[in-house]
Amino acid sequence: MGFFSKLFGVGDKSESNIRELGKLNFLEVDMHNHLLPAIDDGSKSVEDSLTLINGLTQLGLSKFICTPHIMEGVHPNTKSTIGNAHRQLESALNDRGSKVEIYHAAEHMIDGGLAGLIDKDNLCVMPGGYVLIEMSYLSESRALFQTIFDIQKMGYKPILAHPERYNYYHMNFDMYKQIKDAGCLLQLNLLSISRYYGVEVKSTALTLIKSGMYDFVGTDLHHERHLKALQDLVAKYPLRDLLKPCTILNPTLLDAVAVHGKNEVG
Repeated sequence: MGFFSKLFGVGDKSESNIRELGKLNFLEVDMHNHLLPAIDDGSKSVEDSLTLINGLTQLGLSKFICTPHIMEGVHPNTKSTIGNAHRQLESALNDRGSKVEIYHAAEHMIDGGLAGLIDKDNLCVMPGGYVLIEMSYLSESRALFQTIFDIQKMGYKPILAHPERYNYYHMNFDMYKQIKDAGCLLQLNLLSISRYYGVEVKSTALTLIKSGMYDFVGTDLHHERHLKALQDLVAKYPLRDLLKPCTILNPTLLDAVAVHGKNEVG
C-alpha cells in the first residue's frame, strides 16, 4: 500500500510518531485564517480569538497572517476595519504576555467590489506582496484570469485560496494547470486532507499535492469545530511528509516581515 493510499485508511504507525510528523511548526506561519474578532464569519470575540490561537499554538504555530473576508454585501471589510480588529487582538495578546505574532491582510472575494479595490490600489496585501483571492463555491468567476492579470500588473502576486474546494473544477484538472500557468499560486486548506469538506475535496487535494501544485498552506480556521478537526488531523496524518512533493512557501513570508517591518501590509 502506497503512502498516499494509506491516507484513506489507518496506518500502523504509533499515534505519538504520527503526531510528531503532523506537528505544524514546519510551516512557521498560518497565512489563511479568520482569527480577527467580530469582523466576519470567523471568531466572534477577542476571547474566542485567544482560545483559537491557544489551540493553534499547541499544534506548533505561533505566527499568523489574519485574513478576514472582504466580500461585497456580506463582509464589507476595509483596511480600516481590519486594522482596528487587528489592534484589538494584538493588545489582548500583549496584555497576556503572549509571544504570538499576528499580522493582517484579507481574503478577497472575486466580485464587483474587488474590481474597485484594484482600481484604487486598495488591496489588503500580505508580507511579500501576496494577495489572497477566492471564488464562490457555487460557480466559477468569469473574472478569475482578468483578476490574476490585474493583481500582477499592480506588482503583487495572487494566491487562490483552497482551489480543491471548487467542485466545478474536480472533473477538469487542466484548469488548475491553467491557473498556475497564469502565475497564480495555490493555497491548500489543511482540513481538505481529511474528509472534513467531503471525499471529493480530499481526493482533489491529494492529487494536487502529488502533482506538486500547492505553494502555501493555511488552516482557514473559523471556529472551535475547525480547531478540533485540525487536532484530529495532526494526530492522524504525517503532514510534513505528505506535503513533500510541494514547495511550501509559508516560511518565506517571515523574510518579508524582517525586511519591511511588522505590519507594513494591508
